[in-house]
Amino acid sequence: MAKAKSMLRTSPRSLELQAKLLRGFADQSRLSILDTLRGGPLSVSEIVGATSLSQPNVSNHLRCLSECGLVLGQQEGRFVRYRLSDARIDHLIALVDALLENTAHLIDECKNYST
Repeated sequence: MAKAKSMLRTSPRSLELQAKLLRGFADQSRLSILDTLRGGPLSVSEIVGATSLSQPNVSNHLRCLSECGLVLGQQEGRFVRYRLSDARIDHLIALVDALLENTAHLIDECKNYST
């Protein structure tokens, strides 16, 4: 019996890492922080003001995003200013927005991905 050829274009390990990466974007608070940082580096208090999230919530999500390599923090005096670690994150969010132009109504109605 012939062995079936895999149709996967990506290795299972890469798919696993892709899923983990996209979990960083799957939380509305983290996505809000990432979207805010698209405008440039900000301190925690500036992110709090822009997102209306609480300071502890922002700090917790920034730690997660930082540990996963999606944001970088740089000490500036008493404050740390956070920025996107890679300009492609900005492009990825822009691509998601473009995809939503045609699919937002379907995504909104989807019962599989409830918020």
